[in-house]
Amino acid sequence: MKLIFEKSIKGRGTEYVPRFDYIGLNIISSEMKREKAPGFPEIAETDLLRHYTELIKRTYGVNSGFYPLGSCTMKYNPRINEEVSSLKGFTNIHPLQPIETAEGCRHVLKLAEKYLCEITGMDKMTFQPSAGAQGEFTGLLLIRAYHKSRNDIARTKILIPDSAHGTNPASAAMAGFQVVNIPSREDGCIDLERLKELAGEDTAGLMLTNPNTLGIFEKDIMEITRVIHQSGGLVYYDGANLNAIMGQIRPGDMGFDVIHLNLHKTFSTPHGGGGPGSGPVGCKEFLAEFLPMSNYFTSSEDSQYEFPRVNVGQKSIGKVKAFHGNFLVVVRALTYIMTLGKEGISEASEMAVLNSTYLKTRLSEDYDIANTGNTMHEFVITMEEVKKKYGVSALDVAKRLLDYGIYPPTMYFPMIVKEALMVEPTETESLETLNKVVDIFKSIFDEIINNPEKLKNAPVTTPVGRLDEVMAARIPKLKYEKEIIIN
Repeated sequence: MKLIFEKSIKGRGTEYVPRFDYIGLNIISSEMKREKAPGFPEIAETDLLRHYTELIKRTYGVNSGFYPLGSCTMKYNPRINEEVSSLKGFTNIHPLQPIETAEGCRHVLKLAEKYLCEITGMDKMTFQPSAGAQGEFTGLLLIRAYHKSRNDIARTKILIPDSAHGTNPASAAMAGFQVVNIPSREDGCIDLERLKELAGEDTAGLMLTNPNTLGIFEKDIMEITRVIHQSGGLVYYDGANLNAIMGQIRPGDMGFDVIHLNLHKTFSTPHGGGGPGSGPVGCKEFLAEFLPMSNYFTSSEDSQYEFPRVNVGQKSIGKVKAFHGNFLVVVRALTYIMTLGKEGISEASEMAVLNSTYLKTRLSEDYDIANTGNTMHEFVITMEEVKKKYGVSALDVAKRLLDYGIYPPTMYFPMIVKEALMVEPTETESLETLNKVVDIFKSIFDEIINNPEKLKNAPVTTPVGRLDEVMAARIPKLKYEKEIIIN
């Protein structure tokens, strides 16, 4: 397929993009002007539409087919969410317009806070963080601000399990903490005895996902949070896997003090494509004074339109994003929550666990599962022994799945499992789809035994074959280098 630049023919154009009016350019200072015109392609409307239609055919998303990215929850985004978020009262809003005209948007944010706090067991919520990773960073800043307010500056370490999401240690380091790794036991859970040894006067907190990245619920969770609290630290909940437990148990009731949520994972807002994202952060009341500054909450209901400039005390960590975060993402998530209701939220988590358990049970007839115990919304296949016996790697299986029209599971994560394929079917997949997936995985396993070279050459049905991923990462070509001259 040619790039749109390669399809450019001088003089072609479309009414979609009108000619630029150069009148007034003389008011721009010379140092701010381009030395030459940008190399935009010139293309007719028909060719433009066909180009993007062809691109759509090459793009794989949750509407294309099965998308079992473990720990990423690539599930269906209900159309009603898009309908509501497209209402003019939401899309035409501006954060600096008169307060009395934005009461509906303020109500959305307050209602979303109320429901998410109820689901998580937190007391307050901020919607400023624009992604899960920024939510992690914000939560850690709350922990740092809390200890600083108590002049407890010796608490410089954040404890993180070896099965954690990769952003956890990165966020902790960015927040100025020293990362201390906590090993996992053979059953995939935190080594409680090692945790007790490491938790002490220098512990600022623990970052934990529950269930963890192996899909296992930490059975010692109450003891884990007690150990950290007893040492004087706080406990942070990575909400990436909340979809496995929402409506069943609340992180706040497990002893967690602060949490970030991924609205694009648990609450069905679009995921990927560069954003926008939303990573709200919730906390218990004693941390509320450290929340990011905002202006959509009011401490009093006396005035219908009261928007104080700051809703927290002078100990606030400040702002992590302008205004109210990515507002329309919150609108989508709130629509999802209100559509499901209390019973639907619980049913969604039950179906997530049921689908995952069913798929794991069927695939375990051929594939090795990393942990033999119960798992929840996701599970991890290990191809370690298969690779030793047949020379077929997890990457080979992932590439072969592309030939069957399935997006591969997360590869080589968590890193504590060798040759890992991390599978999460999500609650939105039907039994028929799961059975079809089982048949495909079984066909591939038969190929592993009888024709392993077929997997090593995969994919063969995609627009391009197997790419040199090392070269793509180390020597990326990110722009079209042929110069286009526009007079």
